[in-house]
Amino acid sequence: MDKLLRALKASIPVEKLAVHCHDTYGQSLANILVALEHGVRVVDSSIAGLGGCPYAPGASGNVATEDLVYMLNGLGVKTNVDLDKLLDIGQFICKQLDRPTASRAAQALYCKVKRT
Repeated sequence: MDKLLRALKASIPVEKLAVHCHDTYGQSLANILVALEHGVRVVDSSIAGLGGCPYAPGASGNVATEDLVYMLNGLGVKTNVDLDKLLDIGQFICKQLDRPTASRAAQALYCKVKRT
């Protein structure tokens, strides 16, 4: 991500850049952090990590919005996103689709709530 953004920023203003990361290799949050360090302020994500890529066989879903917001909150970045409501929405849509969430933060926070 660093090398790509350096090359792009040589000819495109960073304000015009956005990132869209899949989490196939578990690197989406690391790549997004690098993008943020480069000044990128637009990041695509998907509730519960839903989605995928029909052009990349084996690719997993998009980075989960819950994971992104959890990371940003931990970094002290103001998002104006209510993580609890986001978790509820993710849980709702996963029940409707009869599939587990791909969000690691959601999985951990659900377990925490169940224990308390």
